[in-house]
Order: sequence, then structure tokens, then C-alpha cells
Amino acid sequence: MTDTAGPVFVLASASPARLRVLRAAGVTPMVRVSDVDEDAVIASLPDDTAPADVVRALARAKAETVAALPEVSALGSRPAPVVVIGCDSMLHLHGRLLGKPHTPQRASAQWQLMRGQHADLLTGHHLIRLDGDSRQSADDTSRTTVHFADAADQVIEGYVRTGEPLSVAGAFTLDGLGGWLVEKIDGDPSSVIGIGLPLVRVLLERVGLSVVDFWR
Repeated sequence: MTDTAGPVFVLASASPARLRVLRAAGVTPMVRVSDVDEDAVIASLPDDTAPADVVRALARAKAETVAALPEVSALGSRPAPVVVIGCDSMLHLHGRLLGKPHTPQRASAQWQLMRGQHADLLTGHHLIRLDGDSRQSADDTSRTTVHFADAADQVIEGYVRTGEPLSVAGAFTLDGLGGWLVEKIDGDPSSVIGIGLPLVRVLLERVGLSVVDFWR
């Protein structure tokens, strides 16, 4: 159970992968799901919004929604700081942003485009610090280049049948079955999984905190 006597780290995500990354790195967050309509957020953005700004807007929407929850706001009224972090990832390939495919047909089509190629996995981060009546925020986007194997049709079909790629950004994972199909990455592996530890450390410093404050 999260200790709410000291500083509290709130993860605005239902992602088990993000939770695993934080726990392995010494942080036991409170988890609250934003239920943000991602398609609606994207539709509200200007057509010429840069890809890095798209994922950052999605991360901001998630963090702000969770920060406004009554129980999180109540925690923010204590002397100890509360941090809310929202994240969102999409794959930028050939000028297109690829998110969660949701269906086997879309996942297969994405992999036909991805195999043998490299693309940038963009992960937007938005962090909000709550301290009584004060509020600070910081955000940024991490970019990691992913090199995909030139997988055979039967391998792609088998991967899609597992269901794993349907609900993850870019239709692949680094820490699951999709790891068999990633030849190498250039950048931060934790951001590919869903939350970039080096970037979160920097964002905490921007709002006057240290990651050490949240280690258990």
C-alpha cells in the first residue's frame, strides 16, 4: 500500500508496464486511471501539431484529469508534496503517428509497415506537483529510435494472435513477446516501455524535487 504520510507519487495510468518500471526503480506509486478519450484529445489539436507535442498533450490531459480527482486534490493539501505523472506513447514512422491498433487487422497492417524499418518511439510526459495552494508543472517528450526485425509473415501473424500488440503503442512491446522482434534501440529503454526514468528525474528537478524523495 502507498504510504501517504510523506511525498506521494501518483501514476495516472492503467499500464502494468509503467507500474513495473517504477516499482523496479524503487518507487511505489498510487495508481489512478484517467479514462481520457485519447481520440478526442488528438482531434482537438491543430492539424500541424508536431508529433512530440501530440504525445505531450495526451500526457497532460491524463495528468490534469487525475490531479483534479477529489482524493488526489485532498492529498495535495498536506505539507508533503504530491506528484502526478501522465504519459503517452506513439510510434512515429514515415511521417505517421501509430498508436494502439486495437484490432488484429490493424496490428498486422502496422507490422507490415514496421518490419525491417526503424522508427521513433515518442513518449510524452507531464508532471504536476501539488503543495497545498501551490501547483507547478513540467513536461517533455522522450524520443528513442527502435529498429525492427524483418519478421516473416508467419511470425507477425503468430505475434498478432497472442493479442499483445493490440493494446500497446506502436503494436509492440520491448519487455514482452515483442522483444523478439526488436533488433536494437537507440535511446532510453524505459521510455519505450512507457515511462522514461531519466526524463522523470529531470522533470522532478524542474519542480524542485528529487527522485530520492520517492524511493522506498
